[in-house]
Amino acid sequence: MCWSGGKDSALCLHKVFEEKEFEVKYLLTTINENYKRVSMHGVREELIEKQAESIGIPLVKMYVSEGSNAEYESKMEEKLLQFKMEGIEQIIFGDIFLEDLRKYRENHLAKTGMRGVFPLWKKDTRRLLEEFIALGFKTIICCTNNAFLGKDWAGKIIDEKFLFALPSSVDACGENGEFHTFCFDGPLFKKAIEVKTGEKIFKTLEIKTSHDSFHSSSESDGFWFCDLPDS
Repeated sequence: MCWSGGKDSALCLHKVFEEKEFEVKYLLTTINENYKRVSMHGVREELIEKQAESIGIPLVKMYVSEGSNAEYESKMEEKLLQFKMEGIEQIIFGDIFLEDLRKYRENHLAKTGMRGVFPLWKKDTRRLLEEFIALGFKTIICCTNNAFLGKDWAGKIIDEKFLFALPSSVDACGENGEFHTFCFDGPLFKKAIEVKTGEKIFKTLEIKTSHDSFHSSSESDGFWFCDLPDS
């Protein structure tokens, strides 16, 4: 299973366990090699390790350093081929409705003869979040896109109050990249993971040019990351 450590991954895995159609052999997480944090989420590597330990499924880390699509695709293909040699035929994703992203994943999997499984596909995102909360999952916002949610939202716990306070322009599950989360408790876990909020850091959005270099956009475009120090 492609595992980010967030709420969609957690609910997706929970549904897989309930339906009992697949045996999940590994949790696969992409880690930034330079910062030792989950790509896009900014969560420390140690916390993802604690999640996997509490769930009871081995964690496989895919390290990336350049941040380019070419590097990601090359590293992913290498991992997929290793999995295939073990007899693994499907990769599970927690994607919900982004057609382009699903097509990208399926095209990449097809190169190795593997298939994608999308248990949450086309489900209503508000109902998914309501179900997530009702099941007793607990998750914290570790990253917000400043174009949608500002600094104050980073570090918030997702609960009923969060759902009703969320602006109508923001998808309930943040499926358009409005926010990312770290799940620290719920029916998947043998024991809860202790989390505390730390420093909030703003990182300006970097846009890749045709020459494989990066330039910064306007100061308001970027992401707020709430550090979750390893307890």
